[in-house]
Amino acid sequence: EVHLVESGGGLVQAGGSLRLSCAASGFTVDRYTIAWFHRAPGKGREGVSCITSSDGRTDYADSVKGRFTISSDSGKNTVYLQMNSLKPEDTGVYYCAAYGFCSLSSSSYSYWGQGTQVTVSS
Repeated sequence: EVHLVESGGGLVQAGGSLRLSCAASGFTVDRYTIAWFHRAPGKGREGVSCITSSDGRTDYADSVKGRFTISSDSGKNTVYLQMNSLKPEDTGVYYCAAYGFCSLSSSSYSYWGQGTQVTVSS
């Protein structure tokens, strides 16, 4: 059974950093695409980044390019999202998703975690 568990969220001041983790079970992250999505308060879920470890492909939303980095650790079966230079507009719930192709569209993915809250204070 596929499970995704996010962690690493919290409260941080603007300009700070957080690293989110997406621990997977039921499949290996180096064989499938994993993505991160962001749901800001009162808004829909938007794609942030995706990674397909088998071919090294990554993609990022324009709003996070140069600030966020996605990576994969096959030994820990975990995908990370390093978030630097955080802004108040980055506040929201971050979800990881799996079993799709590297796309920032939520419809591309079959499995979702429960999310982790990120709050960036100004």
